[in-house]
Amino acid sequence: MKILIQYLRGYKGLIGLALLFAAINQCFSLIDPHITGKIVDNFINKKDELTESEFTLGVLKLVGLAVGAAMVSRIAKNFQDYFANIITQKLGAKMYADGLSHSLQLPYQTFEDQRSGETLGILQKVRTDSEKFIIAFINILFTSLVGMVFVIIYSLTVSYKVTLVYFASIPLIFVVSWFLSKKIKTIQKKIVGATTSLAGATTESLRNIELVKSLGLANQEINRLNNTTYKILDLELKKVKYVRSMSFLQGTTVNLVRSTMVVILLLLIFKNDISAGQYFTFLFYSFFLFGPLQEFGNIILTYREAEASLNNFQKTLNTPKEVKPLHPKHTGPIHELELKNLSFQHLTALAPALHNISFSVKKGETIAFVGPSGSGKTTLVKLLVGLYQPQEGEVNYNGIHSNEIDLDELRERIGFVTQDTQLFSGTIRENLLFVSPNASDEACMQVLQKAACQSLLARADAGLNTVIGEGGVKVSGGEKQRLSIARALLRQPDILVFDEATSALDSITEEEITETIRDVSGGKERITILIAHRLSTIMHADRIFVLERGHIVEVGKHEDLLAEKGLYYAMWRQQIGEKRLNDKAFV
Repeated sequence: MKILIQYLRGYKGLIGLALLFAAINQCFSLIDPHITGKIVDNFINKKDELTESEFTLGVLKLVGLAVGAAMVSRIAKNFQDYFANIITQKLGAKMYADGLSHSLQLPYQTFEDQRSGETLGILQKVRTDSEKFIIAFINILFTSLVGMVFVIIYSLTVSYKVTLVYFASIPLIFVVSWFLSKKIKTIQKKIVGATTSLAGATTESLRNIELVKSLGLANQEINRLNNTTYKILDLELKKVKYVRSMSFLQGTTVNLVRSTMVVILLLLIFKNDISAGQYFTFLFYSFFLFGPLQEFGNIILTYREAEASLNNFQKTLNTPKEVKPLHPKHTGPIHELELKNLSFQHLTALAPALHNISFSVKKGETIAFVGPSGSGKTTLVKLLVGLYQPQEGEVNYNGIHSNEIDLDELRERIGFVTQDTQLFSGTIRENLLFVSPNASDEACMQVLQKAACQSLLARADAGLNTVIGEGGVKVSGGEKQRLSIARALLRQPDILVFDEATSALDSITEEEITETIRDVSGGKERITILIAHRLSTIMHADRIFVLERGHIVEVGKHEDLLAEKGLYYAMWRQQIGEKRLNDKAFV
């Protein structure tokens, strides 16, 4: 709970106001029973000694005071709720924003090891549970404490015996509740973990709904998710058992104490230690005090839920961010990229994904990396854009080591086109401006033309304002890829990376996109890096690096590599060459 206290320190003024109005609300609401007691003692018991006008005037004065006290209490209650809601809303937004900001600054490998929905689940849960606990603390726990102090002071002015009767049971209620709450804490920790896991699994299923539906796996997924749901249900039912046990013990103790108190108060009346009016006052006070005490179990439950969520939130914030240099060097426009003896091994892998990779490329050049699946192509791309850090060797930009560069600043100079095109529901303009918010409409149209998006623009009745995706114009796989290329070009990158940009397309669309890539990479204003499995997309590259099991085994132009008749030649024959050889033989 330390982290919650740290966050609340930023709202001391609001908290002070909320607690002040809560205290005013409770104190003025407790004036009413005192006034009732005065009416009984001074007017009802003495009605035979008073004239009708004295009785009426006296009662009206006290009733007027009661109405005034109730009005003040009601106004204070409104301000109490107002400031409490401001605190919870601001606190919830701050925690969510901090958690989101920290998560987006974590190393890429952190997200590879968890489901995407888990982080969102943690942030939403801690926000909800913290808000519930703060409201319960102010509205129930704090007001009960104020009421206890008020009644203690009042009862001491009447009889210390009444004070003992009121508060002898409170320690017992606290001890019983705290013991049972420890059981609840253990269960709640498991519930939070299972709920977070369910959020991640559900997100995965919905993201891959096309695969699930097309393979007829809907029932299988329903059963898998329901298994987790029912595990959570079992834990919730177990928690309910402890909560109900706690509530039963609390309620029984409170009722026993109240009954005992009534008997003792009647004995005190018999001994003339208190008056009948004071008896009614204390009786009403018992409802003010013991009513909230019966809710103490729910407060502890809310506390335990918030504690478990805050622990998960703390773990997220304690995860080290992506390391940045204290005094980063600025590369300026990138005109040279160099890898020196670079090696990399994934945390869970038994062998290096890349071993002793070295090459350099200058502005205006186009290079390509090819190789069988698992040869290290994708890992190499992630190293180039700083998603991974090399364990051995160097990645240098304009001669500056990547460890000395602010990677976020570096990435602003990189355009990235992947095989899994990510478009957002919105307009064409919004999708383009995602990478360059200040770009003009003219610049957007220019990159769309460069990326050969004419067919999409022809169907876009509203131009850049045309909505694509859900509720708008449906785009094909090729059009998505062209939009992705246009988006990458919009930021005018110094390095343009195509990572398997055509692997998910049909052969005809692949040829069209390949032609677009050739046109885009034909200029001399940037470094172009192609990662491909299909060799037809990289034939035009100035240099082709052939990877096998993390090693560079061949380097050269397309024609030179074919002449070597090595791995590249074998891959070429498998993909294209055999067909051409067969055609020649037929002729």
